[in-house]
Amino acid sequence: MIDATDLTKRYGDVTALDGLDLAVPEGEIYGFLGPNGAGKTTTMELLTTLAVPTAGTATVAGQPIADREAVKPHVGYLPDEPPVYDAFSAREQLEYVATLRGLEDDAATERIERLLARVDLVDAADRRIDTYSQGMRQKVGLVQAVLHEPDVLFLDEPTNGLDPRMAREVIDLIDELAADGTTVFCSTHVLPVVDELADTVGVLFDGSLVAEGAPAELRRRAGDDGDRSLEDVFLEVTDDAGRIADESDRSTEARSDAG
Repeated sequence: MIDATDLTKRYGDVTALDGLDLAVPEGEIYGFLGPNGAGKTTTMELLTTLAVPTAGTATVAGQPIADREAVKPHVGYLPDEPPVYDAFSAREQLEYVATLRGLEDDAATERIERLLARVDLVDAADRRIDTYSQGMRQKVGLVQAVLHEPDVLFLDEPTNGLDPRMAREVIDLIDELAADGTTVFCSTHVLPVVDELADTVGVLFDGSLVAEGAPAELRRRAGDDGDRSLEDVFLEVTDDAGRIADESDRSTEARSDAG
């Protein structure tokens, strides 16, 4: 459902993403981890056609990302800050998005009401969004991202700003979507969420994919007993990648000085 080959993005002299290869099958939840600045958001912007790669190719739901209009109907995207209008109510926001998506009125109304109920926003649906908590805004953003029933859902910190109960509602909804066949590509710093939900985890460091596998598989790689947490694995993998990068830089500098 997501296939990328040598996907690269440069901004001037800075390489934000360096030759990424990905293969995410239909209905899988892919947990995308990495420290700040690793290139996670850049990856999602490329795969959702919000940015253009410097090199490499990718398809999402069988459509090349070079064709923005072909990809758009198949994807939903929740960035770390939900794109909502403060002056709208939640219901108005979702009706507006339904219009932009070209959804039929009756079908859109039914789905809006069902999703509002699913995330416990019915009672607040006609209040202005500027009266909402961060968690409530996040839930509106998630609902609008799945309103058109996308084949692939991209989530950037989906539990950002949510209290434990709200976070559980969102986690359960993500799990339900995947069970219904939606492919979910999820970037988050909340490692227990990834450990619970993800079928496969990829760890990005300095623009490169430095580890990939099922959570249990990554834990086994990091320790013989397989009892280590995903946080332990993440810290070890990124520490190793950083050390290798530092050694490479020093070796390059030494060769330059010798020349």
